Amino acid sequence: MITPTRAAIGLLIAIFFGVVLINLAVISNRVPEQSYSTFLFELAGGNIASVHIKGGEIVYTDQSNREFNTFAPDVGALLPQLEQAGIEISTEKQGELVGLSRDLLIVLVLLGGWLIFTAGKNNTSTRFARTKQLSQRCDTCPAVSFNDVAGISEAREELKELTDFLRTPQRYEKLGGRIPHGVLLEGPPGTGKTLLAKAIAGEASVPFYHLSGSDFVEMFAGLGASRVRELFAEAKKHAPCIIFIDEIDAIGGARSGGPRSGTNDEREQTLNALLVEMDGFGSEATVIVMAATNRPDILDSALLRPGRFDRRISLTLPDVKERLKILAVHGARVTIAAQLDLSVIAQATPGFSGAELANLVNEAALLAARKNHTSVELADFEEAKDKIIMGIARKTAVVSEKTRRLTAYHEAGHAVIAALLPDADPLHKVTIIPRGHSVGQTTQIALDDQLTFSGEYLLDRITILMGGRQAEELIFGQQSSGASNDIKRATAIAARLVCEFGMSERIGPIYCGTPFDTETHDQQCMMQSEQTRREIDHEIRRIITQCASVAGKLMQEHDMFVHMLAEALLIHETLDRDEIDIIYRCYLNRIGTEQNTMKSHHHERIAA
Repeated sequence: MITPTRAAIGLLIAIFFGVVLINLAVISNRVPEQSYSTFLFELAGGNIASVHIKGGEIVYTDQSNREFNTFAPDVGALLPQLEQAGIEISTEKQGELVGLSRDLLIVLVLLGGWLIFTAGKNNTSTRFARTKQLSQRCDTCPAVSFNDVAGISEAREELKELTDFLRTPQRYEKLGGRIPHGVLLEGPPGTGKTLLAKAIAGEASVPFYHLSGSDFVEMFAGLGASRVRELFAEAKKHAPCIIFIDEIDAIGGARSGGPRSGTNDEREQTLNALLVEMDGFGSEATVIVMAATNRPDILDSALLRPGRFDRRISLTLPDVKERLKILAVHGARVTIAAQLDLSVIAQATPGFSGAELANLVNEAALLAARKNHTSVELADFEEAKDKIIMGIARKTAVVSEKTRRLTAYHEAGHAVIAALLPDADPLHKVTIIPRGHSVGQTTQIALDDQLTFSGEYLLDRITILMGGRQAEELIFGQQSSGASNDIKRATAIAARLVCEFGMSERIGPIYCGTPFDTETHDQQCMMQSEQTRREIDHEIRRIITQCASVAGKLMQEHDMFVHMLAEALLIHETLDRDEIDIIYRCYLNRIGTEQNTMKSHHHERIAA
């Protein structure tokens, strides 16, 4: 079957070869060219036998019967000279066929290009859905089931109902129930949204259309909407099936009411087409639309109403039990040492998503292979975790002794404050080995997964962050740029404490919007007076200054502990939790105390 695209391409090829043949014929018949001055010199010398005039072009024959070609700027002034010399003159009317042929060729080329463009665009739009179809029943597709999904048991149970409906719809239809038209998966990156969608398709054994929101966004107006219509038309033909749109916020963002640019018009046309198609499903077409996003707050409200996305499933970061299940799934694919307890790793990785845990297992296996281990050991997991959290160790970096000493006391300042404050997370590791962009790092890991934070905990976090700067001032009497990231993080915590958490008596329990939340900060600032903004700045500065003062006083009271920890870092470069505990006990023995814990009761509370 000859398609419009093939016909247009064939037409252009024929035109191309036609132009080439015409030019070859003209070139083969063309006589040698001479300049007009040479022609006049030959005419004056009586060396021209005949002249043939065609428009402004002159073909003349010399006395040796050789032909030459030239161009006369003014044929009317030349004719009297030719008649006076008695030269035979012949003329020919300027041919219009050549000029017409050239114009026709130009028109045909432009027409053929337009046909190729329009036919290609329409063909791309028509074949868009078919080329994106991924049937989980094919042999080349990866088999994904709910057994491969761990750590999100509640969401998995919710979605199992969809697969059950696709398998046995009569069970629900006899009770008058209907399948949800749409399911929205929302949550942070790496929590398993895409994996869940693939597991549903694998369990239900139905055609699975996997697309990204950016696949619909084009620079040509109307093409995205056309693709949406073609996709849903194709899906209805293969019902029951599943359409999964990843990163739907690319086309589903909230529509603005003000002036819009052309790009926004195209995106909003695509969104309108999606809304219409999701409304157009009848009970006879079992097509489930699934979508995933990590920005549900920016989605258009019309997209989230019942009848479109009936069910919204939130995926959160896994807790310690869920992390253990995820590690077990990914750990089954590598050779793990028999004595290794995965629960230890699960407890030491709070805040890790499922994707990060999978990456942790893979990095640990790569490190074990690099060391020629026969199995992956706990040390490999620890090194892989440090690599993910703190970055790659730059062991070959050249660091001066002065910088090493400054870094050792800076990190010792963080560690001492973290060991002394009662509400601080336990220390995990302190190192002065350069990693990533930092020359040293102090790592703390919470024992439990915290969903809420007390004011004391947040104040302790700021105090710990200011501990490095205070140690530099105490020991060296100077400040360095190494505390810049600490100050930035401390300011962010203090700003949220005042503006978002309402933990300041001076400002009160109101939401002000922090500078770090740029989407709402500008709107909140418009609702606040200049005096309120000035008080917020003063309160943030007061909290950070007070926390720095607490860190400085603790540092002075326990300066021997600071020196002991810094000297140990200069020798060993890295200290773990147990080693820090040993140093602390040695310090307690030196000062003659009998404390048995790593927390001091000299914590100075910050008055609100």
